[in-house]
Amino acid sequence: MAASQKPASQKKVIISCALTGSIHTPTMSDALPVTPDQIVEQGVGAAEAGAAILHLHARDPLTGQPTPDPAVFMQFLPRLKQSTEAVLNITTGGSLNMTVQERLAAPLQASPEMCSLNMGSMNFGIFPLADRYKTWKHDWEEPYLRGTDDFIFRNTFRDIAYILEHLGEGCGTRFEFECYDVGHLYTLAHFLDRGLVKPPLFVQTIFGILGGIGAEERNLVFMRETADRLFGDDYAWSVLAAGRHQIPFTTMAAVMGGNVRVGLEDSLYLAKGRLAQNSAEQVAKIRRILEELSLEVATPDEARAMLALKGADQVAF
Repeated sequence: MAASQKPASQKKVIISCALTGSIHTPTMSDALPVTPDQIVEQGVGAAEAGAAILHLHARDPLTGQPTPDPAVFMQFLPRLKQSTEAVLNITTGGSLNMTVQERLAAPLQASPEMCSLNMGSMNFGIFPLADRYKTWKHDWEEPYLRGTDDFIFRNTFRDIAYILEHLGEGCGTRFEFECYDVGHLYTLAHFLDRGLVKPPLFVQTIFGILGGIGAEERNLVFMRETADRLFGDDYAWSVLAAGRHQIPFTTMAAVMGGNVRVGLEDSLYLAKGRLAQNSAEQVAKIRRILEELSLEVATPDEARAMLALKGADQVAF
């Protein structure tokens, strides 16, 4: 039986929560966590609501602009480790215009259990968001968004190999492989064939970002079937979808036997026309749905076992 046809009851569902990201800006929602205190508060809340993995970016505490500064990460990473059992998953994607070395500065210092890893260079268009707002809290926000009509997020084969060598082999960190389109799955298969990544793979398929694969049901099935063909039983599948697609797509993924990701990085809303007050609300919502479907939610330690992580005692913070 193909993995996409396996009964979802065969395993527990890992809930990941992405707290702040680098797409949304402070004008868009007062709930978006910006300061280390806010990130800690929302991270603890999300973990208590059922998130086994917390996906983490940093922001300048004064302006809310994404930052790669390890000193800012270290204002919340140790506190989250002390306050939760969750797996702390640090971005290597960072945000617009950061070099690979800048994006790796905090992860290399922290030596975390898990990091995200975008599986290719791509157009990453968030410029349509700028048309929704007339006034801005900070001067950087509008040009930051509008500039993405001429922006390519860079992760070349050489960049990916560099990250796998220095962070994966060098620190024992495993990855949330972020696949925004079907070609990214084949890129991951390439690195698997070269022996630069090892199972079990944690494959995060992403839908609804302008420049990536669209949020259509047929694409969800296609991405899953492609991953099944490429990776067989050697991977754990997870899904996130942008904006209004967040809950419908994660629900469909769970029914298909997948894991799920929610959080304010991916959507600012809890329901149509209703902004979420924090990421924990989204975690609680998807957890209720999972439980109503008779699916069990994985604890952080169960997620560690499923993904072969090194354990929180092996991180450097």
